[in-house]
Amino acid sequence: MRLSSNIEKVIRDIAASGSSGRSFYVYELTPMVSKIAGLRSALPERVEIFYAMKANPHPAFLRAALDAGIGGVEIASIGEGKKAIEAGFSPKQIVFTGPGKSPEELRWAATTGIRLVHIESLTEAHRLNSICSELGTTQNILIRVNPNFQVHGAQATFSGDSSKFGIDQNQFLDKLHLIIALSNLSVQGLHVYSASGVLVASDLLENCRRVFELASVVSERHHVDLCKVIDFGGGFGIDYLETGADFSLPEYASGLKALIARYGYEDRQFVLELGRYLAADSGWYCSEILDIKSSLGVKQVVCQGGSHHFRRPVALKINHPTSIVSIGRPPVFEEQEEVVDEEAFIGGALCNSADKLTAEPIVIQHARIGDIFVVGLAGAYGYSMSHLDFLSHERPEEVVVP
Repeated sequence: MRLSSNIEKVIRDIAASGSSGRSFYVYELTPMVSKIAGLRSALPERVEIFYAMKANPHPAFLRAALDAGIGGVEIASIGEGKKAIEAGFSPKQIVFTGPGKSPEELRWAATTGIRLVHIESLTEAHRLNSICSELGTTQNILIRVNPNFQVHGAQATFSGDSSKFGIDQNQFLDKLHLIIALSNLSVQGLHVYSASGVLVASDLLENCRRVFELASVVSERHHVDLCKVIDFGGGFGIDYLETGADFSLPEYASGLKALIARYGYEDRQFVLELGRYLAADSGWYCSEILDIKSSLGVKQVVCQGGSHHFRRPVALKINHPTSIVSIGRPPVFEEQEEVVDEEAFIGGALCNSADKLTAEPIVIQHARIGDIFVVGLAGAYGYSMSHLDFLSHERPEEVVVP
C-alpha cells in the first residue's frame, strides 16, 4: 500500500510526538465525501444513499456524511439512533434495521418519529403495532425478506439459508396479509439485503432484478402497491487485496437505471445502505513495532496493538493493505533483528495465538523496531468492531485529520 505524503507525514508526526500513544487510528474524510458526491451524481434520481453507521459511528464520519448531502443514516440500535441525532440528522432521515429490536428500542423509534422501521418478524410487527396503538400513532415500516436466492462472489451472504434476518420469502408471501392488517403500521415496501462485499456490479444487479420480481409478485397477489419503497441494503465491495478489481459504480448505476425503466418503477423510491464502501478508505490503523525476532526461521513482528484494536483481518480471514512508516529510532541493542525483503507474521501484544494484524503472513520490504506498522482501509469496522478492553490494554486514540 502506498500512503499519500500527507498521511505518511501525519502518522510520522503523531508517532514522534507520542501524543496519541503507541497505537492510533488516523481518519481523513475526503475519500468518504468524494464517494458520496460520486454516488449522488451517478445513481438514478430516486435512489437515496443512507450511511450504514455500524461501519464507523465516530461523530466525524456522521458529520461528514451529513455535510456531503447524504440522504440519511441507517441505524441498528437505539445507541446509534441517539448518536445520529446528536450529529445533526433529523428523525425523518433515520431508518432502523436489524433483528432483535427490544421493546424499548421500538418505543424510542415510534416516539421519536423516525422515517422507517424495518420489520424482521411477525413478533416484531405485533410488538411495534401494540406500542404505536398505545401511543396513538402510526409507524411506516419496511418488511425485511430473507430471499430464496444468493449473490455469488460475496464476502458474506445474508440470504438463501436459515437466518435470523428477515422473514423467509416463502413465509413472507403467505403471511404478508397478517402484517397489512395491523392498523398502526403502514407497509411502505421491502428490504432485501442479500450480501456484503460484492466486487462484481453485475452480481448485485442480478440481486436487484430478483427483488423487482418479488415486488411484482407482491403487487399481483394483493392487488395493491405495497412496494413504494425498495431497500437493497448495501453490498458494494472494497478491494482489500489490491487486485485492481474495484466495484464499478458506473456499471451498477447504468444497470439499475435500466432495470427501473424495464419494470416501470420510475415512481418508486429506492434505498442503498452503504457503510464499508463509504468509510473504509478514510481510515488507517497504526501501531508501533515493539519487537522483531526469528522463530523457526520465520520473522515475527510484534506490535504494541493487535486484534483487540483492529479485529477485522483475523475475524474475516482477509488481509488488508499494509505499509511501514520508518521512524528511525535508535536500536535497543546493536544486534537487534529487522525485516528486509522477507515474509513475516504480524502480531500484537495479546496472550493468544489468534492475535494478528494480518490474516496471513506478508512480505515486508524493510521494518525496524520503533517503526509504525500501518493497516489501510481501516475506516470501516475497525475501532468499534474490536474487543478493545481485552487484557485491559490502553485503547487506541482516534485522530481526525482536518
